[in-house]
Amino acid sequence: MYVELKNINKSFGTFKASDNVNFGVEKGKLVALLGPSGSGKTTILRMIAGLEHPDSGDVVIDGVRVNDIPASKRGIGFVFQNYALFRYMTVWQNVAFGLEIQAKEAGKTGAADKALGKAAIKERVAEMIELVGLKGMEKRYPSQLSGGQRQRVAFARAIAPNPHLLLLDEPFAAIDAKVRKELRTWLRDMIATLGITSIFVTHDQDEAIEVSDEVIVTNHGRVEQTGTPLAIYRQPQTAFTASFFGQAAYLKDYRAFSTFDDVPEADSAFTRPEFVKVTKKTETEKFATSAQEGIVRDVCFRGTHIEVRVDINGSTIAATRRLDEEPVEAGEKVNVFLSRIFVTRQGAVQQLTNRALDEGSVFI
Repeated sequence: MYVELKNINKSFGTFKASDNVNFGVEKGKLVALLGPSGSGKTTILRMIAGLEHPDSGDVVIDGVRVNDIPASKRGIGFVFQNYALFRYMTVWQNVAFGLEIQAKEAGKTGAADKALGKAAIKERVAEMIELVGLKGMEKRYPSQLSGGQRQRVAFARAIAPNPHLLLLDEPFAAIDAKVRKELRTWLRDMIATLGITSIFVTHDQDEAIEVSDEVIVTNHGRVEQTGTPLAIYRQPQTAFTASFFGQAAYLKDYRAFSTFDDVPEADSAFTRPEFVKVTKKTETEKFATSAQEGIVRDVCFRGTHIEVRVDINGSTIAATRRLDEEPVEAGEKVNVFLSRIFVTRQGAVQQLTNRALDEGSVFI
């Protein structure tokens, strides 16, 4: 592993931000730290960067314990949520800043031969500005740039000194939705091109799924689960992950759906929109004998589909309907069929399949 956190604990007063955190990141991977606000993900990132220090445990980068190594000596690039650009510096000056500081420090320590000279700095800055797609904007100030362009400058500044590790703290949070989606693809492509090990913090599941090679799910200072986005989505291992990852809906009493096996001493149950099929009373339902009646609570157009929220057996769950299907309306009685659910017991998760789904049958 290129980055490892071993038995990391960190408290701020009585608040435990990191509770025996352990995980590793392979070299060249783009990994997301995903969790709700207050789950400890930013604290983890700052401890890797050297901006915070663990109360106990070890932070290891490329086989070296870095707990006592200053942030400036760790070879890390950091992209902040609010860009942190120097507003009185141009794009060129912002990108060159880290390289110039690096050269000055090398001169003070007698290692000037290891730092870039003025010509090399000029060449490197030009290369970075072109890489992030801002050629021609070198003389602009941050106030003359869009949010997406500012974040590209921040990215260029972070990677200009050629760091071994890139850390990003909610890099798209301050950008509007359309640009944010474009930047996700751009960031993934850039990091793949550079081959730099990268860790980014986010609370946005779509962002983590679209961008990362692996996801580390955090909750109350603990690591709940690690794995590829698809593996975590399909096979959540803890009650928190099952309820947090994906658009999960809580079922007050899953036993009311009699076509699922009983799990003794079950704690809770969840389902997801892709496991739910809502049909009008006038439509043919393949699994009609296993469906139950629900009442449409609200209907929302989502662009590519219709989201339907239905009250059934004391729970409100979401489902989707295609645009070419006959519309349903709020207050309408409908048939609801659940194909699968997640049931938790003592923190573990079990996925149950509706017995009405014979082996080989297709649920659409």
